[in-house]
Amino acid sequence: MCGATEGGLSLDGVDVAKEAIIQGQVTRGGDPVGNAYVRLLDRTGEFTAEVPTSATGHFRFFAADGDWTLRTLAPQADPVDRKVRAATGEVVEVEVSL
Repeated sequence: MCGATEGGLSLDGVDVAKEAIIQGQVTRGGDPVGNAYVRLLDRTGEFTAEVPTSATGHFRFFAADGDWTLRTLAPQADPVDRKVRAATGEVVEVEVSL
């Protein structure tokens, strides 16, 4: 995962024009949730990838263009699903509140 910076993940060194990026932060009561897991599921619900959140609750995926579901899993919380659409040249910012 790229280094987290105050206010979000840095895109320094990332050629956004050539990538479809899905990133965001997981929080509970406004506080970041580190060591949660965010899964990337394709449009049929098939597992594609999973990343742990950073200490600041941030995560990032480089995805193919299309429709995706983010499934967030954390202790003492029900799973949270979020539908997103990725497109090359765009950064989709997702806030997940547990």
